[in-house]
Amino acid sequence: MTIKRRKPQNSSLRFQTFVGTEDITKKSPERSLVKGLRKQGGRNAYGRITVRHRGGGARRLYRIVDFNRSERDIAGKVIAIEYDPNRNVRIALVVFPSGRKRYILVPEGLSVGSIVEAGNAVEARVGNCLPIRSIPVGFVIHNVEIQPGSGGKLARSAGTSIQLIARENNYAKLKMPSGEVRMVHENCMATIGVLGNADHKNVSIGKAGRTRRMGIRPTVRGVVMNPIDHPLGGGEGKSKSGKPPQSPWGKNAKGAKTRRRKSSLILKRRK
Repeated sequence: MTIKRRKPQNSSLRFQTFVGTEDITKKSPERSLVKGLRKQGGRNAYGRITVRHRGGGARRLYRIVDFNRSERDIAGKVIAIEYDPNRNVRIALVVFPSGRKRYILVPEGLSVGSIVEAGNAVEARVGNCLPIRSIPVGFVIHNVEIQPGSGGKLARSAGTSIQLIARENNYAKLKMPSGEVRMVHENCMATIGVLGNADHKNVSIGKAGRTRRMGIRPTVRGVVMNPIDHPLGGGEGKSKSGKPPQSPWGKNAKGAKTRRRKSSLILKRRK
């Protein structure tokens, strides 16, 4: 996939870029694997905003991705590569001999016609899912479980992967995309390969309207607000206020510790 630039027919198109769609082979999703997605606008069950700058955006259906790889010891065939509006990586439609269909994340090297399988004794090749204890040390993996049977939680976005660097005492040492080194149980399942669509991070949005269609609302700086709305607000004219960057609730925004407790499974913090 490549980054494509549009002709600057007007000023809003001058800096917009897109990821090419040559790899996508099917436009409409599988009807049995989608469900409605109700917008929350960043609000929780009580109607209070818990995530700021969310709201609006284009309507979309949620694609049910099989992070657990529930079809075990049965080889499936990739019949289509699709776009998923809910994530930045492509998804593959896999059909099994029984007729059941599942969506999985697409790693680099997986294409239409590829055979994928999940199980305890499958071959360690791209797209296959197997326990970490069966994966050779040094391999790169994605969609990794934190606890056995919990479903893939780690390394699920475009271009990411985790490196298996060691195994000892029923635990595996993993080097995360952030540089953090942590341990997970060797019975946790993981999928071989690096996730595709790595060029996604190089896309230039180009204009404000495109972010609004993505469901992202404008962000206003604290220093231009009133004192009642933000700790950095107020002052005569442009004022730096002398305070460190803070959230509207007075929490330091840069460099402050956010983890509540230390985990014995994390051997090295991220850089």
